[in-house]
Amino acid sequence: MSRRATDGTCLETLVRMAIPLCQAAQCQCPRTGPGRKPEFEDWKMAVLIMVAILNRRKSKSAQYRWVSEHRVEVLRWLPLQRLPARSTFFDRYRRVHRLYQAAIELQGRQTIRERVADPTTVAVDKSLIAARGPRWHRSDRKANRIPKGLHGVDRDSTWAFSKHHGWVQGYGYEVVVTAGKGSTVFPLLASVDTASLSEHVSFAAKVDHLPPRTKHVLADSGYDNDRFGERIEWTENQRRTGRRFLCPRNPRAVPTRKLPNVGAAGLSTRRRHRLQRLAFYKSRAGRRLYRRRGQSVEPFNEWFKSIFELDGHVWHRGLDNNRTQILAAIFCYQLLLRYNHRHRNHNGQIQWILDRL
Repeated sequence: MSRRATDGTCLETLVRMAIPLCQAAQCQCPRTGPGRKPEFEDWKMAVLIMVAILNRRKSKSAQYRWVSEHRVEVLRWLPLQRLPARSTFFDRYRRVHRLYQAAIELQGRQTIRERVADPTTVAVDKSLIAARGPRWHRSDRKANRIPKGLHGVDRDSTWAFSKHHGWVQGYGYEVVVTAGKGSTVFPLLASVDTASLSEHVSFAAKVDHLPPRTKHVLADSGYDNDRFGERIEWTENQRRTGRRFLCPRNPRAVPTRKLPNVGAAGLSTRRRHRLQRLAFYKSRAGRRLYRRRGQSVEPFNEWFKSIFELDGHVWHRGLDNNRTQILAAIFCYQLLLRYNHRHRNHNGQIQWILDRL
């Protein structure tokens, strides 16, 4: 088989790969509450949004226009009699992010079964993306006041600080990626929220969804949390899980006062486990493993933002709009890596696929 797909078939193949995942994700995220069943199922809306994002249409208007201009192909790919109205597309856009989040996890599992990715070692990180529009000062935000002459403020965006970007007003996405030695960096889990949401909140929901084969979890000091260490390394019966949580100490997270000289037996169980984790992190094996974080999740953030043009600011205003777009882009990134692997390219170079769409 050629290393390059035939023109005109690449996008259709990606759609065929995405449909079963989106259908399975819809089963995990059923619609609840009163009201009539929608004419356009969530998985179909997710696929429509996905193909527009793959073709790098940024605004919702541009995305809907692309779908409308290619209605013949779209109706052939999906079991639809007609396309949704523009107002329906815009309204459902804000709601489909839950489906994408489930589809990302499902595709991660699928990739592990296909042996495209090795989940033995994973790395987690949160990255910030600036909001669209002008900056809204924190004091004005706290007073819920828009200064005169300040137009287009994204009220959902919040402020946060990172060592790489400094202070950013916007949103943040958190991703868990594979970090095997010499293997393709593949995202397995992801979420999107406002920039100010703490990693102690966002990662807590992902710990129980780590792949069963994961042995090492790499995180920066922002994730320094004894609860994470206990859940990853120990069972409720205080038995070892066989996993390691490698995370440098955050001085702000733990009191810096010296412990009394009471010996190991006098320490609390949680404190003893923490000292064991720090000792392994500082060991030669721990430092060698931790270096993979700088070779996996940090480069991934740069590649991902560059490919989907998120290195400047997000595509939309509003939390739910950006949740949908960013999670859809991560789902697309997974698809592109799998497609690349099917064409015997065992690397993360996927720009050539986008150039052929």
